[in-house]
Amino acid sequence: MKIEEKKIGERQVAYISYKGPYDEVPVLLGELVGFIMAKGLQMMGPPFGVYFNSPQQVLVEDLMYEVAIPFAGDAEEEGRVKIKTIPAQLVLSTIHKGPYSECGMAMGALAEYAYKNSYEIAGPPMETYLSDPNETPEKELLTEVCFPVIKR
Repeated sequence: MKIEEKKIGERQVAYISYKGPYDEVPVLLGELVGFIMAKGLQMMGPPFGVYFNSPQQVLVEDLMYEVAIPFAGDAEEEGRVKIKTIPAQLVLSTIHKGPYSECGMAMGALAEYAYKNSYEIAGPPMETYLSDPNETPEKELLTEVCFPVIKR
């Protein structure tokens, strides 16, 4: 597994914060895509999720996460869809190939790499969805898994 340090630039995102099972992610992303299209905004990258806890820590109904899509343009918040600017951040990143349910292994590898290479994890993990699950077989899905870090 190749792990790299990289900088993600500042980005404006439309996002939805959610508490509940991960199987709601496709519905939430559909809502965000609908919002962006209805407002005539330009998507500036693939959708991603930020995960604040895990099924190993809490019951599935207590999972807390955000799904987001970077965009260009001006928009007002509407309903569950909020807008924010995420500052630039340094991350450790790797690409996971396979089912979303197996991304935890990549997170573990990133955390171990951070520990062994003098990085401090500075926030929750993020998964950027590089493949469309409607068009890509599950075993071929590509997901970039990142942790924001500070180099010690």
